[in-house]
Amino acid sequence: MNSSATDIDRPAPAVQGSLALATLSLWHREMVRFFRQRNRVIGALATPLMFWLVLGLGLNRSFIAGDLADGTAGVGYLEYFFPGTIILVLLFTAIFSTISVIEDRKEGFMQGVLVAPIPRLAIVLGKVFGGASIATLQGILFLLIWPLVGTLPPIENLLLAVVIMFITASGLTALGLCMAWPLDSTAAFHALMNLLLMPMWFLCGAVFPLSKVPLGMQILMMINPLTYGQMALSSALMGDRTAVGAPLGMNMALLVMTLASILMVMVAVRIVSRPRKDGVL
Repeated sequence: MNSSATDIDRPAPAVQGSLALATLSLWHREMVRFFRQRNRVIGALATPLMFWLVLGLGLNRSFIAGDLADGTAGVGYLEYFFPGTIILVLLFTAIFSTISVIEDRKEGFMQGVLVAPIPRLAIVLGKVFGGASIATLQGILFLLIWPLVGTLPPIENLLLAVVIMFITASGLTALGLCMAWPLDSTAAFHALMNLLLMPMWFLCGAVFPLSKVPLGMQILMMINPLTYGQMALSSALMGDRTAVGAPLGMNMALLVMTLASILMVMVAVRIVSRPRKDGVL
């Protein structure tokens, strides 16, 4: 009799929730939430645009990424800085999308998600795919300016650039989730962002070529996984011109960035699955 009661009380496997359905639901919420908050859309695009215009116009006449002995034309700063600005768009969107984790916990939504019969992997994938999708859409919007700056690459390179943006944005969103999950204060998240995420962007080759910095800084840039997303995106838009200063080809850089993004998602799953020290869900 007790055994029958236990069997009745035990939820059926189907009730445990579908990973795909839960991921899709959380992804959809991220998309709807983002486009309802127009200030996030404007902020994630306007700030990188101002960076690009101010630095690009200010340094365009004095900066040449390469005057090669083989006669390859150098790259002006507006053109060189453009892929790095797209990386900044992805970074800002990842920050905005993951900081909402702290807000969701305060509002009680995250507690409801955590007690639902769904795997923690669904929470991570829903957040990562949602943030990466939004970031990629914004990157595509910014990419529309490219014909005004440089030569339009073949269509297959443009499609590959979109793939690179999504993979890079996935890694950045997963990293942002790792940072935001243990925190209870948005102020603490912004402080951590300024300490880690912005230096990652400055040291990824977006602002200056890797080949033209001191050895110590080169080592830091090669350790930085975001460097490989920058390399891959630059190569997709500008071809394999060594004037870009990328020591690796596009395929190898994309492989490294993909592996780094997968690793960050795995770390995020581990952090989300681990109980918080304060006992709060």
